[in-house]
Amino acid sequence: MNVLDLGNSMETYLVIAALLFGMGIYGLLNRRTMIGMLISAELILSGASINFMAFGHFLAPDPTTGQIFTLFIMGIAAAEAAIALSIIIAVYRNFKSIDTEDVVELQG
Repeated sequence: MNVLDLGNSMETYLVIAALLFGMGIYGLLNRRTMIGMLISAELILSGASINFMAFGHFLAPDPTTGQIFTLFIMGIAAAEAAIALSIIIAVYRNFKSIDTEDVVELQG
């Protein structure tokens, strides 16, 4: 198998997307800080975007469908990052920490 042909196979994209998604899930479950959890959520969204692009490119009759879904995911990710960072800044102002164990008073 030629290394240059890896970019032309769907399996390569699916493996990369699965790795990103798995690292995101692992980070989301094991990170203690909110910034780490936010980065993990971005990895999950990136893995989903790569899946949409791969399926759109290799299987869909119209490849723009995957691109539209990816642009939609990028918009959602940008909005999610902006809202999450504003929440993290507000939490830091009140608790002087972004560690999830230090903000247990937010449980209601």
